[in-house]
Amino acid sequence: MEAILDKLGRPIRDLRISVTDRCNFRCTYCMPKEVFGDDYVFLPKDELLTFEEIERFAKLFASLGVEKLRLTGGEPLMRRDLPILVEKLLKIEGINDIGLTTNGVLLRQYAQPLYDAGLRRLNMSLDALDPEIFGKMNGRGIKPDFILSNIEHAQNIGFEIKVNMVVQKGVNESEILPMAAYFKERGIMLRYIEFMDVGNDNGWSFKQVVTKKEIYDMLNEVYEIEPTEQHYYGEVAKRYRYKDNDAEVGFITSVSESFCSSCTRARLSSDGKFFTCLFASVGFDLRELIRSGLTDDELLEKITNVWERRVDRYSDERTEQTAKNRKKIGMSYIGG
Repeated sequence: MEAILDKLGRPIRDLRISVTDRCNFRCTYCMPKEVFGDDYVFLPKDELLTFEEIERFAKLFASLGVEKLRLTGGEPLMRRDLPILVEKLLKIEGINDIGLTTNGVLLRQYAQPLYDAGLRRLNMSLDALDPEIFGKMNGRGIKPDFILSNIEHAQNIGFEIKVNMVVQKGVNESEILPMAAYFKERGIMLRYIEFMDVGNDNGWSFKQVVTKKEIYDMLNEVYEIEPTEQHYYGEVAKRYRYKDNDAEVGFITSVSESFCSSCTRARLSSDGKFFTCLFASVGFDLRELIRSGLTDDELLEKITNVWERRVDRYSDERTEQTAKNRKKIGMSYIGG
């Protein structure tokens, strides 16, 4: 089929698939434990998309132009038998890249089976090297050394790894330079993510955002860095490299430098809702359609209609008021 475009001329290239809404962390900016307590009710198993349903949707999206898949959560490694899904997805015609986003807690157990299934790229979440800061941010008291050892394990197996650090003013900006030094030395790309108002539970405000410019200025006082070319249309991170080695650093600037104009990403929640923006309020229920017996052609028509009506540009339009008043889907549910 011919690739589809939304109302602003943006193609669909990337599909982020949440495989579970469960997570073993309670990060303050995503699933704060005050909201997601021990009695929080997650989705029952029969409401999750099966691997066969995920595979079928991935094939349909690939026929519309999707080339890249990313498995997210919650924490995707909490979904049983994930390597089986990876193997299925890698066989889909048109899909040339699959990545997985994880907090790394279960990585030592699953890294080798995932690699054997064909997965090659991991995005790891790590917000500090300081044990006290990281323990507070992840809400479980998990120490960074445990995650770092799992990163090293995965790197030794052969994975390409990027590390994502969400930076919050008054929380972990003291970790910007230590994190840079640690991952520069190991040749791992570190990406600084501006604190975003995803969902409605993290108490976001502009005052808590450390902007790309502020982080860049801190780095530039210590290191010489230079911009590198965008690797593909719609790439989220603004990339830089250290002049004295090949390590890279990136910035995800949803707040200070919006990238809505080139956004090619769609999202599929673990219960089969199709979202056209990370900051969406509602999704389109594909699970109901697939389980009611629609043919591939009928499903393609529904998916195409949703994308071709897409006008999302939330980060372009964000104000303190919209961030506060607009009800948005939580990141643990929709995937980052």
